[in-house]
Amino acid sequence: MGSANPAWPPRKAGPAEWLASRGRLTYTSTAMNPVTAHRRHFEDLALGETVELGAVTVTKDMIFAFAREFDPLPFHLDEDAAKRSLLGGLASSGWQTGALTLRLLCDGFLNSIAAAGGLGFSDLKWRQPVMAGDTISARATIAGLRRSSHHPELGIMTLDLVVLNQRGEPVMTMSLANLVEAREGIPA
Repeated sequence: MGSANPAWPPRKAGPAEWLASRGRLTYTSTAMNPVTAHRRHFEDLALGETVELGAVTVTKDMIFAFAREFDPLPFHLDEDAAKRSLLGGLASSGWQTGALTLRLLCDGFLNSIAAAGGLGFSDLKWRQPVMAGDTISARATIAGLRRSSHHPELGIMTLDLVVLNQRGEPVMTMSLANLVEAREGIPA
C-alpha cells in the first residue's frame, strides 16, 4: 500500500542539516562549510596514501600524570613496582599511547582534511610497552575510501595506523574509520 504523502518516509538529515536544525550551523550543505572549505575533501584523498604523523617522546612525568588521572595501576605510577612487573620498568598506559597517537594523527593529518568525526576503530593491538624515555612515531595509510550510504554527502575513510618506537619496532597498530566531507556534496 503506497503512501499519499510523497515526503514519507522522511529523509534522514545529514550531519550539517542536523547541526543547522539545532542552531549550530547557518548553512545546510557541507560543500559550503566555511570551516573546512580550504581543507582536502573526500575527493582529494587517494587509496594507499601514506602520511608520516610525527613523533613524541614519552617522559616519566607524562606517564605519571596520565596514570594518576586515567589508569592508576602500580606499573604506571610506581617505578619500583614497574621494575617488578611483567613490563620490567615504568611503562605508558596503552590508552596513553592511543591518546598520543590521536594527537599525532590530528596534527599530522586530520586537521588538514575536512574530517567530520570518527566512526570507531578495530584491530587495536599493543605490540609492546612504551617505556619512559621512548620516542614514538606514527604512520597512517589510507586503506579504504567509500561514500557513506546513509549520508552520501560524506565519505568514509579507513586508516591503518602503525606506531613505532625509536628502534623502529611496532608498539601499537589499529584500523580506524573517519567521516570526511565531500566537496561535491550529495552525488546526483
